[in-house]
Amino acid sequence: MVLHVVFLLLWVCWLHSVFGQDYEDDNLPAVDTITHFPEVKDGKCVFPFQYRGGIFYDCIKFKAKHKWCSLTETYQGRWKYCSEEDFAKCVFPFWYRRLIYRECTEHGEAFGRKWCSLTQNYNKDKVWKYCD
Repeated sequence: MVLHVVFLLLWVCWLHSVFGQDYEDDNLPAVDTITHFPEVKDGKCVFPFQYRGGIFYDCIKFKAKHKWCSLTETYQGRWKYCSEEDFAKCVFPFWYRRLIYRECTEHGEAFGRKWCSLTQNYNKDKVWKYCD
């Protein structure tokens, strides 16, 4: 009897691996196939951009060797690898909690590292990055 249960479990696991949903990233929903064109090296990143149900304010790294960005507001296959000047810039002034900041701050950061918002309203958008 135990042997039958083991074989049943193995069979179910195999079926799931063969016919289960394929996700590119655990945090993103599966979507229809997207056509990916070759990299456009002289393109300009567009922020924010929509990709696979998410909105991104900076270069991203999903199943790629390097971070990349979309060249359109809604990703349609046109993209490029990010260079240093492509990464999102801090937006000043920005609103965090009840204060307006005109430079990077340590306020609210547990490890004392300076950070900034990537939009004017951190309270609403919750999009940020560490300052250099």
